[in-house]
Amino acid sequence: MLITELKSTETLRGLLHGKVFVLNCHGCREIRFPEHEADAFQAELTAEGIVTGIFTTEYICNDENLAVILKPHAAAIEAADTIAVFSCGVGVQTVAAMFPAKRVVACCDTYALPGYQGVTPLEVDCKQCGECFLNLTGGICPLTACSKSLVNGQCGGAKNGKCEVDPNMECGWERIYQKLKKIGRLDAMKCPVQIRNYATDDEVSKK
Repeated sequence: MLITELKSTETLRGLLHGKVFVLNCHGCREIRFPEHEADAFQAELTAEGIVTGIFTTEYICNDENLAVILKPHAAAIEAADTIAVFSCGVGVQTVAAMFPAKRVVACCDTYALPGYQGVTPLEVDCKQCGECFLNLTGGICPLTACSKSLVNGQCGGAKNGKCEVDPNMECGWERIYQKLKKIGRLDAMKCPVQIRNYATDDEVSKK
């Protein structure tokens, strides 16, 4: 069960470059999915003539199934500069891995809620952090790809591309660097990460 919120229009406008292919996932929307807001925003993009196609399906985190159902949309995806994904973080990561040379944008933030997300057979996860980092990290989540969940770069302990905590694990930030380099987005590594406020409602009310 998920709670997902659409990122602000200003944020999305800054992320979407050139022609856009839109991919909606309605698989895990039992609690909250911004369907109407997403539809309205996508209608605006369509009216501007920048959308190459819109496809809505379920459980895009299943990469084998997704590869099959996207085949009829191959031309529209190829014509797009950006793939805008409206899903939880698992879906965005799945799409980013499937199209490594494409700019893949996470259009939603996913919030923590006891339950589950996706039916993915992949070794990717969404921490439901409420502030998706995937747009700054090439579609690779630093919270789950890094054993220390670092959000501001490498710790400096990796050796030969392997994590110092688990030598059998690829360094998450090495993967992020290589992905950003491949898609020409190394500038994203210069973007400051917003400091989170982990205070509870009770702690905030006492201030």
